Amino acid sequence: MKIDVLVAEIGSTTTVVNAFHNLDSSNPIFLGQGQGVTSVEEGDVTIGLREAMEDLKKMLGIHELEYGRFLATSSAAGGLRMTVHGLVHDMTVKASREAALGAGAIIRQVTSGRLKPSDLRKIGEIRPNIIMIAGGLDHGERDTALYNAQKIAELGLDVPVIYAGNTDNAEDIREIFSGYKGKLYLTENVYPKVDVLNVEPARKIIQEVFEEHIIHAKGMDKVHDLVRGRILPTPGAVMESAKVLKEVLGDLMIIDVGGATTDVHSVTRGCEEINRILISPEPEAKRTVEGDLGVYVNRRNLVERIGAEKLKNELDLSEIDIENLPPIPKNQLEREIIRRLTAEAVSASVLRHAGSVRNLYGESSGRKSVAEGKDLTEVKYIIGTGGALTRIEEMDRILMDIHLESRGQRLYPKKEAKVLLDHDYLLASLGVLSLEYKEAAVMLMLKSLHFDEREGAIDVPMH
Repeated sequence: MKIDVLVAEIGSTTTVVNAFHNLDSSNPIFLGQGQGVTSVEEGDVTIGLREAMEDLKKMLGIHELEYGRFLATSSAAGGLRMTVHGLVHDMTVKASREAALGAGAIIRQVTSGRLKPSDLRKIGEIRPNIIMIAGGLDHGERDTALYNAQKIAELGLDVPVIYAGNTDNAEDIREIFSGYKGKLYLTENVYPKVDVLNVEPARKIIQEVFEEHIIHAKGMDKVHDLVRGRILPTPGAVMESAKVLKEVLGDLMIIDVGGATTDVHSVTRGCEEINRILISPEPEAKRTVEGDLGVYVNRRNLVERIGAEKLKNELDLSEIDIENLPPIPKNQLEREIIRRLTAEAVSASVLRHAGSVRNLYGESSGRKSVAEGKDLTEVKYIIGTGGALTRIEEMDRILMDIHLESRGQRLYPKKEAKVLLDHDYLLASLGVLSLEYKEAAVMLMLKSLHFDEREGAIDVPMH
C-alpha cells in the first residue's frame, strides 16, 4: 500500500512520524505513528527521524514505506531566533511580537524607538534568523522605522528582514535594502490604526521565511532531501490547528507541554465587558512560549518552582531519579515525575498567558477597573497536546483543574470549559496537513480529540 502523506514532527526531545491515508475521501485515516529520540546532539536529526520511520514500519507490519508526500514540522534546537524593532512598546512592538510568537518564533530582542548602538551590538551577538521592523500607524509617523531600517541594513548581515510598519514607507524601505545581502519581505502593517492589530499577514510571511531560509538544527538540511512539501515550525503548526478548530468548536485554547518549552495557544475574542476596559488590544489568536518550562530539557526549572525537597517527599524520590529522567519515561516512577512536572508547567504557563482585571483609584474619578492581557473567560474547550499530556494516563485531570488556579481577578477559563486531549498526538502534524487537506485534517483532529459530535452540529470548513 502506498501511503498518501507522512508528516514528521521533529521536537526538542522526541521525533514522531505520522502516516495518513485516504485524505481526499470522506473517511481520512490515521494509520499510525512511529517514535524516535531526537538526535540533535549527534549532529544529524535524520538519525532520530529514521529511527521513528523504522518504528512506524514495525507498527504497520511492513518492510518498506511507500508514500506520496512527506511534510514536516520542527522545533529542534530552540526554534526560530528573531528580533523585533518597533516604535511604541505597547503598540507596534506588541503587535510585532504577537505575529512572531504566533508563527513559532522565539523572541530574543525587542526594542522600541530608535535603535541605540547597544541595541545594534546585541543584534550582532544574537545572530537572529529573522529581523522584523515595524512602527507607525498607516499614514502616520515614518522616521523611526526608516532610521532603524537604515541602521540594520548597515550591519551587513545576511538575514531575512520583514518590514511590517507604516505602508507609506514601502518605497523608501525597498531603496534602503536595495544592496542588502539578505532577502527583504514587505507585508501589511501589524498596527495600521489605533487599537487595531493585524498580525496574520506577518505570521504567514514569518512561516514562509522559515521554510525558505531556516535550518533549525544540525542535519536539517538532510531533512529537506526527504521532505516533499512544507516544513513549518511546530508551534506555528499547532496554531494552524487551533485556528481551524476554532471554526468548528468555538473559542478554545491549546496547551502544548514539551521537553523544552510549554506553549499556550488561545483563539478567542473574549467577552465584550472585558474588551471595553482593555488597556491595549489583544489578538484573537495568541501564543505564548515559556522557554523555561520544558519537562525534560528544562526540568530543573520546574523542580525549583515546586521545591526539590517537596517533590522528593511527594513522590519518594532521590536526586538520581530526577537527574537520570529519560526523554521518554519507561516506568511508573518516571511517569509520576513527568506528571508532577507537567502540572507545574501547565499552572505556570496559563498564569503567564491569561490576563487580569485590576482596579485604579483616582481622587476625582474614584475606582476604575481596567483589564490587561488575554481574556480566556469565553473559552469553551481546553485542549491538551504534546508528549507529556498525551502519552501518560489521566493527564486530563490537570487541565480540568485549571479554573481552580484562577485567583483574584484573573481572566481564566470558567469551570464549565470542557477538556479534550489530543489522544493520537497529532495536532502539530494536522496543522501542517490542514494547509493542503483542510477537511481531512479537521476530521482527523476531531477523531484524535475523541470529540462527541452529539454535543452539537459540526460544520467542517471547506477549502
